[in-house]
Amino acid sequence: MDKVKNLLKQLDETQLKAETDKLRRELFTLKLAVISSPPKDYMQFHRIKKNIARALTYLRQKQLQAK
Repeated sequence: MDKVKNLLKQLDETQLKAETDKLRRELFTLKLAVISSPPKDYMQFHRIKKNIARALTYLRQKQLQAK
């Protein structure tokens, strides 16, 4: 988790937006995969959602700092 936090802190706004989009696509793909077969680890949903929230939080912080 600390690796993810440090990585997200270092990204700029455009990179954070791209990372958020990537994570959302990953979550969508995981949801589709569940339909055909059960996932190996249900905690993947939790981790991806947390990382999306982290990315959006850092994005908002950077936007507020820019003002």
